[in-house]
Amino acid sequence: MKIDPNSSADLSAQIAKAIKDAIINGDLIVDQRLPSESELSDQFAVSRPTVREALKRLAAQSLIRTQRGATGGAFVNRLSFEEAYSHHVTTSTLLLSMNTVSFDTACEARYALERACAPMSAQRRTPDHLATMRAEIFRQSQPNLTDEAFCASDVAFHRALVDGAGNPVLSYQLAGSVEAMQPLMNMITFSARSREEIILLHSQIADAIEARDGIAATRGLNELEAETRNLAASVFAARSAPQ
Repeated sequence: MKIDPNSSADLSAQIAKAIKDAIINGDLIVDQRLPSESELSDQFAVSRPTVREALKRLAAQSLIRTQRGATGGAFVNRLSFEEAYSHHVTTSTLLLSMNTVSFDTACEARYALERACAPMSAQRRTPDHLATMRAEIFRQSQPNLTDEAFCASDVAFHRALVDGAGNPVLSYQLAGSVEAMQPLMNMITFSARSREEIILLHSQIADAIEARDGIAATRGLNELEAETRNLAASVFAARSAPQ
């Protein structure tokens, strides 16, 4: 593991990247203890506070964990997909909110990805996935449910559909589209949408998933996308109309 002391990049960032690359390349394996701060300080020819900052960066990415005591130190962590979800969702949310991504672009991406999961979810979903979808549909039908709670339930419904595909890589990739894109899309469309229409479409999708009919589930997502786009168009038209 090496760094370039003449580089303008922050030394702690360079050290963190060097250790991260060693983990990715398999030079450092899961549960392996990293050299001590003192040893890393000597290896990289930097101060211990610089090493400590690098380790904090790695811990923030869940790449390492620290343990106290005589047998303690910093160890390579086994990063799970679940632990990586929050980082992925946060990054996706920031990318969408800080950059000029049109509603149509976000909508196209989200539904294209979700349709890829629908046939697999129809074949692989567990009773728990289906129960979650049904529970969220019931929740959405409650008359006193707030807009915020309805949107959260909407996300939970689609997350169950995606997770039903039984593919953790897809679940991780779609965490950004379902839990980042969808809430931003909901913020635009919630004032115009009919809850009854959304519940009807959700019910059709859940029925298809229960019947293990991937084609019907995909068709339901197509209808939901069309409804979402129509709602957004009406909202944008109202905003641009002369007052």
